[in-house]
Amino acid sequence: MVPLQDLTMYDTFSSEYDRFVNWKNRLGVEIPFLEKILHEAGARKVLDTACGTGMHAIALAQAGFDTVGADFSAGMVDQARVNAAAAGTAVQFEVAGFGELEKTFGRESFDALLCLGNSLPHVSGNEQLLTTLADFTACLEPGGVLILQNRNFDAVMEKKMRWMEPQSAREAGEEWIFQRFYDFDPDGMINFHILSLHRVGDGEWQQTIRSTRLFPLLKEPLTEALKGSGFEEIRYYGDMTGSSFDAHNSGNLVIAARRRGA
Repeated sequence: MVPLQDLTMYDTFSSEYDRFVNWKNRLGVEIPFLEKILHEAGARKVLDTACGTGMHAIALAQAGFDTVGADFSAGMVDQARVNAAAAGTAVQFEVAGFGELEKTFGRESFDALLCLGNSLPHVSGNEQLLTTLADFTACLEPGGVLILQNRNFDAVMEKKMRWMEPQSAREAGEEWIFQRFYDFDPDGMINFHILSLHRVGDGEWQQTIRSTRLFPLLKEPLTEALKGSGFEEIRYYGDMTGSSFDAHNSGNLVIAARRRGA
């Protein structure tokens, strides 16, 4: 196995990532929820940060929003541009990570900002969390809406939930299996691993493990960080359908909040 550390894992994983997600099903559930919150906020210009391969940004553009995508991974941005071209949808995608968004797109350039797919926990700790939230605030117009989707780390940490459901894909005689799991460090951080198995035809399985570190964001400390960064009217959901949040049982912690100053 070849260990690939830190955030470089996403450059190496970008060509495989879309096989790992059933986008038709996921977007069919999540886009109506996002549209509802965006329409309630009167938002039209949307920044999808940590956009990955761009599928949410593309779907929102198809729904009529003026959408821009950003990701720190050049590999993910390249794949997002390929996906947008395949969809016949004009979406701007730029390489920009947390802390680089205002510099890249300008101050108060958006009335909505998304950070989905458990992306925010990739910050290195509380200091970078606050820097990132300040960057989000700077990019939003007063009254703009922020939507976060993280795993429910209150439950993950309480129950030490290591394993996630495996995913698989078949395509043109090739087969992939993806298994995600956590290791819990004594310092409170999580090591996040993706084990990829791949074979062609009936050949031998080839395996790669990619790893990075996560800062598990619990509901109450994250709420305090959001308030301190200029957000208010904070709402919590347990998934991307809008279900109620249960700290012990929800799979996700989804947050919608407004930037103060409207």
